[in-house]
Amino acid sequence: MMIYKVLRPAEWDDLQAAGATAGAPVDLADGFVHFSTATQLDTTLSKHFACEGDLMLLACDASAFGDDLRWEPSRGGDLFPHLYRQLAMQDITWWRIIRRGANGHETGPLE
Repeated sequence: MMIYKVLRPAEWDDLQAAGATAGAPVDLADGFVHFSTATQLDTTLSKHFACEGDLMLLACDASAFGDDLRWEPSRGGDLFPHLYRQLAMQDITWWRIIRRGANGHETGPLE
């Protein structure tokens, strides 16, 4: 199962330069890296990134994280994937830009 991390362009640049990241400011504050499933992604984008420009969408294989990934209740009791270690470049299966259009951020089809 793929899970998804959204980063701002500067956060993506930092991850590429360092090879790993503890995440965005919200991740640092909460002590884990926030991810979303495909069904949770649109709500995550509209709730947390509505005023942002173009963003980076990172896809990761949830099974590759082992015990470092925990499914915990969050928004509306949904279980969200939370990574309790840094996210490394080698964890990322694919990435792409998600553009902000007239109707918000457009992710296109997810794999």
